[in-house]
Amino acid sequence: MRMRRSEAGGGGRDRGGKKQFKKKFLFRKKKFCKFCDEKIKFIDYKDLRLLQAFTPERAKIFPRRISGTCSKHQRKLMQAIKRARTLALIPFTSD
Repeated sequence: MRMRRSEAGGGGRDRGGKKQFKKKFLFRKKKFCKFCDEKIKFIDYKDLRLLQAFTPERAKIFPRRISGTCSKHQRKLMQAIKRARTLALIPFTSD
């Protein structure tokens, strides 16, 4: 004997056919600009240890939303990374 959808409970679905989930609130740690926190005014293109922290293995530059830098320092960071790449201090790509 078949039951109607309304009698069977619908399997956790509402009238529109979409599943209902309880919203869970995740508290994320607020990202902050490392350069503003340490009051660094100039990002040196020769400081490879600092620049490599903002480039993954694939040698791409991390975006602001991932690195947490402010827009002012992100622009300076990109300029320093590009200068270091031009002088072959940092690779453009990885193998």
